[in-house]
Amino acid sequence: MLNRIDLLFAQAKDLTTYRVNNDNFIIEVAYISTLCDESKVSDYILVPFMKHTQPFDEILKQNPSFNLLEDPAKWGDTLLRGFVLIHLNDKIYSLDAARIIRNVNPQTTVETAILGPQVALSEDLIDSINIIRNRYPSPELSIEEQTLGSMSKTRVQIIFDSRRVDPNVLSAVREKLLSIEIDFLTATGQLERELGDYYKLFPTMMISERPDRICYQIQKGKVVLIMQGSMFALILPATFYDFMHAVDDDYDSFWMTRFLIFLRYTGVILTITLPALYVSIVSYNPEIFRVQLSFSIAGSRAAVPYPSFIEVMIMLFMIESLIEASVRLPKYIGSTATTVGGLILGQAAQQAGLVSSIMIIVTSVVAISNFVVPVNNMSSSIRFLKYPLIAAAIFFGITGVTIGIFVYIVYLADLRSFGKPYFRFFGKTTHHVGDIGQVNKP
Repeated sequence: MLNRIDLLFAQAKDLTTYRVNNDNFIIEVAYISTLCDESKVSDYILVPFMKHTQPFDEILKQNPSFNLLEDPAKWGDTLLRGFVLIHLNDKIYSLDAARIIRNVNPQTTVETAILGPQVALSEDLIDSINIIRNRYPSPELSIEEQTLGSMSKTRVQIIFDSRRVDPNVLSAVREKLLSIEIDFLTATGQLERELGDYYKLFPTMMISERPDRICYQIQKGKVVLIMQGSMFALILPATFYDFMHAVDDDYDSFWMTRFLIFLRYTGVILTITLPALYVSIVSYNPEIFRVQLSFSIAGSRAAVPYPSFIEVMIMLFMIESLIEASVRLPKYIGSTATTVGGLILGQAAQQAGLVSSIMIIVTSVVAISNFVVPVNNMSSSIRFLKYPLIAAAIFFGITGVTIGIFVYIVYLADLRSFGKPYFRFFGKTTHHVGDIGQVNKP
């Protein structure tokens, strides 16, 4: 039995197998440690077997907790449901020793979903694997472990589907992890930077707390990294489309999903380009607007004593400060303080003639559009992208904005995530069952 199970779960490092002898019987025991409560294994199997006050085969027959398992094809599925397999006298018995986690996992706070599951990963590595295995009950789910940090000795586990994963990506991930030299590794974002996202404008690895998103990406052939002490997983490689895909898109209707995806892309374009377009059109190219709109904008800026780019920078500084304050303040007062502060500051600045009413509208659209991106690390990157365009608009007007957008598109087209093209608007891939290590082409 043990040889067959070891072959079936060849790359599962959480598989526990051993052979025990009590002078009368020899039993073989196999279970997945992350799915099972090991105290049940000890109380129901090991302790009665070692005491041998009663023949152990009689215990297995009389105790209703033990069931005879006659079909070897069911061994893998039985282990993946948290059962222990016992081999005694050429018979296989199963014991339900599932380690069930109830109300101990944190709820999702960063990636909220209306219709999807609300449970997030845990900071405990074993609990996180338990959640992933329960949602992805496949013998092909492989787990490898490495230790990073010369002083922290942080456990990092690589999770992938051995039948769907790209072996080139998997090899690159292993090599990158082995090349990391760091004293302390405490967070998933720190691991992301060490893997190569330190200087890139766009994140090429996705950070997620949601088990449903993680299992969906594993099914697509992605590699997932989880680490001890962090409730966030790192998914790689990632495409631009992955960051614009919310988990609710898998639960809503087709047309509603397409509308929301269109809304997100529109929001990204607005939050990146709108401040720069305001500066370039107001200061250099007012002829783009109709005469009535140009007069309206000029009238609203009549009391503003400085150029439009200073007006933009004042309002963006206020918005960025409010966003940072909402993150740092205690959650019970954060939303109230930032909402009231934004209303008071915006109204007072407009009445004092520091900014125009049009600028208040532009800033509000930029702030709201920035948060339509479902994944937080992409949202943070997009917050920065508008400032180089503003600098180009100050010196070159609408021409500078156009060139800046073109540079961003070229950069995205050239960007790679572990060898995979990054700039794909629609990234769904069809997969088929293949041999181990087979590359699934989009």
